[in-house]
Amino acid sequence: MQLHQLQSISHKGKRRLGQGHGSGRMKTAGRGTKGQKARYDIPLDFEGGALPLMKRLPFLRGKDRNKSMYAKPLVISVGDLKNLPKNSDVTIELLTKFNLVDSDEALVRGVKVLGQGELSQPLVVRLVVSKIAEEKIVKAGGRVEPQSADVTVTA
Repeated sequence: MQLHQLQSISHKGKRRLGQGHGSGRMKTAGRGTKGQKARYDIPLDFEGGALPLMKRLPFLRGKDRNKSMYAKPLVISVGDLKNLPKNSDVTIELLTKFNLVDSDEALVRGVKVLGQGELSQPLVVRLVVSKIAEEKIVKAGGRVEPQSADVTVTA
C-alpha cells in the first residue's frame, strides 16, 4: 500500500476534556485557569446567583400546566350520520360500530353532534346535539332525545 492509496479521514473525533495527560490537553484540560467555569459544569440557565428567570415569572409557566379540567367532547357532524341505517338509535355504541368514533375516548369525553353537512334519512339521536344539528335532524324526519342514563360521561 502506498501513501496515495490511503483513505482520507475527514472526520475528527470529539475533543475529550479532562482525560489526563494522554489526551493531549494537559494540566487545565482546555478549561483555562481557575474560576467557576474551570471547576465543574454550570447549568445553561444559571444566572450568576441571581433569582432565575423561571422563578421571576408568574405561576402560569411550564408546558401544559393549565389545561382545562374537563376534556372537550368528540365532535361529529350531521353529514357523517348519513351512512347510518334508517330510523336507527344514534348512540356512542352505534358510532363505534360504524367506526365514526373511538370507543374508549368517546366514553370518557362524550360525543357532540354539530350541524355541518346534510341529512336525508330520519334518525333518533341520543347524544348531545347543537341547535343547528337538531334543526337538520328534525327536518329530515328524525328526533333528538336526551342522552340515556346508562352511559356516564366522566371528565
